[in-house]
Amino acid sequence: MTTRAMTTTSGAGRPPSEGRAGRRSPGRARFTGVLLIVLSLIPAAACYVVFSWWLPSDSERYRDYRAAEPCSSRAMEQGRTDCLSTWHLTVEETVNKPAKKGSSYEATLTDQDSWRGTVSFGDPGPLLERLESGDQVTATAWRRDIVVLSKDGVRQNTSEAPRDELQMNAAIGVLAGLVAAQALVFGAVRLARPRDYEPCTWNPYGKRLLLTTIAVCFGVGLPAVWIGIPWWTVPAVAVPVVVCAAGLMRPRPSRSAEGGV
Repeated sequence: MTTRAMTTTSGAGRPPSEGRAGRRSPGRARFTGVLLIVLSLIPAAACYVVFSWWLPSDSERYRDYRAAEPCSSRAMEQGRTDCLSTWHLTVEETVNKPAKKGSSYEATLTDQDSWRGTVSFGDPGPLLERLESGDQVTATAWRRDIVVLSKDGVRQNTSEAPRDELQMNAAIGVLAGLVAAQALVFGAVRLARPRDYEPCTWNPYGKRLLLTTIAVCFGVGLPAVWIGIPWWTVPAVAVPVVVCAAGLMRPRPSRSAEGGV
């Protein structure tokens, strides 16, 4: 039995623990740490853009749209686009194709001056599904975009209509910020402890934390849109939940490991 054990050890050429230590060489760990820190700048920049430009821009655009008034004849003559202009158009054709991979809801419109354009919708109802070729519709335009189509009292917003859905903007920004924070922390731990950086590894802790972050951000953002609560509630709820989840999911050392067994 002793001879067999010696043969196995000498055949491997090195102690079993040496391979594990080689896989966790300090140089490789530090390189990965630097790479994670550099990569964290990408979602961090995305988070900054969301909260410094995209969210304020969409908020201002929605306020301007809600405050817009119908264009006067003088405004029409001056070619102003910040008011609501009305046009009578003819439906040339419609596309109403729901699909699992990609739906398509469109209407191609024309006028008497040979103008032709296509508008898109987020869903078929309540107007698009009723439209047929040759129907006369009233189009409302704002800032050179058709934002509403109507016929016989039935109205439907197009995809260009500004919407008060800033909660999803905030959810995307929070997601980017939390991903940046996770990459930064994981990278910093590898730099500080290149030989012992657990549990800051991709599998299983990092993967679970990333999936939890995605689920929480969209799990808070979508209901916030449906309910209509302010956008700032998304980061106020999502960030503490993810931080608590990160602490609860953090692997704990086993008793045998603590006792040195």
